[in-house]
Amino acid sequence: MCLGTVPAAAEPLRIVALGDSLTAGYGLMREDSFPAKLERALNAAGLDVRVENAGVSGDTSAGGLSRLDWSLSRGADAVIVELGANDGLRGLDPAQTFANLDAILTRLKENGLAILLTGMQAPPNLGKEYGDEFAAIYHRLAEKHGVLLYPFFLDGVAAVPELNQEDTIHPNARGVDIVVGRIAPHVSDMLKQIGERK
Repeated sequence: MCLGTVPAAAEPLRIVALGDSLTAGYGLMREDSFPAKLERALNAAGLDVRVENAGVSGDTSAGGLSRLDWSLSRGADAVIVELGANDGLRGLDPAQTFANLDAILTRLKENGLAILLTGMQAPPNLGKEYGDEFAAIYHRLAEKHGVLLYPFFLDGVAAVPELNQEDTIHPNARGVDIVVGRIAPHVSDMLKQIGERK
């Protein structure tokens, strides 16, 4: 996997993966979680990074906002924001999800951090109108804040039985490999922004 180059640093660049169970690694061994596998993939590609797992199973966008300062308390150079899946599962008002993520991105930008926002889709049983409104949240936020967007965190994995656990919602270890393989180039692009700001 060729991911290009990122600026050299005396210490590994620190990426905080702020998310819900999809980040936390629900149902998986710790070494099979998204942050752990992403870190190994980036290291294997020659990038000196550490990826901190700041995922909390069941968290909504409101939960992510409430613990943002704590999640960044050990410092960070960049943040992957993976939140909203539980908002969609619960059918929460997309306007509130937008407001919570908007506040998170505002604070991250105020701290000068590089950001990758990952999008999510609502369950189809909530209807097309809700689904379209929910998916649009992420594009609107990326445009408003000028941050990188990976449109759908579960791209290539959602609704593929052999890549998910028995609950059909959470990726298994093979599914996480697909997620990491697809998102890693976008993470590399995020890391390049660190050098551009220094």
